[in-house]
Amino acid sequence: MVDASSDRSAGQAADGVPERFRDADRTRAEILDVATTEFSEQGYAGARVDEIAAKTRTTKRMIYYYFRSKENLYLAALERAYAVIRESERELDVQDLGPKEALRRLAELTFDHHESHPDFIRLVTIENIHGARHIAGSEMLPGLANPALEVLTEILRRGRAEGEFRTDVDALDVHMMISAFCVFRTANRHTFKTIFDRDMLDPKHRDHYRTMLGDMVLDYLTSR
Repeated sequence: MVDASSDRSAGQAADGVPERFRDADRTRAEILDVATTEFSEQGYAGARVDEIAAKTRTTKRMIYYYFRSKENLYLAALERAYAVIRESERELDVQDLGPKEALRRLAELTFDHHESHPDFIRLVTIENIHGARHIAGSEMLPGLANPALEVLTEILRRGRAEGEFRTDVDALDVHMMISAFCVFRTANRHTFKTIFDRDMLDPKHRDHYRTMLGDMVLDYLTSR
């Protein structure tokens, strides 16, 4: 019996993708994983490419080969962080839900994501410190907002058609309202706890805050 792998060209993976490309993708992803942590913890200025290289299976020279510069590496980490939440929003299936339940589901998705991706919150905060100058030059910028606003716009349209939602609020208003709650809860966790002695990310408060977010948004949209 002949092993099927014996007919495979050297360096060819089972799925037909050359191993060198698979290795390159793995290396690039590993670099981005470490870079995301470093930039989110040390800031753009404080992060060191030498340190990122030391924590990966590659070298500083290879990092520059893949990303050309520290700024490009930071931008790639930032873009990937945005892409994760946007892909979740794009995949959210709320077509079979009523407008109110659909909106609550979207708010909960944002709540869950921001809680489980604190690096994303820190990266966005750092980019705001820099006046969004890096993301402003991103080729991905036009697509960073679309998924969230498209889903929200459709939910709001259905809610208004059924006479449930007010008409003087747009999708960006609602997106800002949801994001404000979710970002504050994660970004200000430590100062809030120090001042008020309450950890907003303590699991015992989680269900309360998750429900509170949905109630807050729906109460506002259904008020007259």
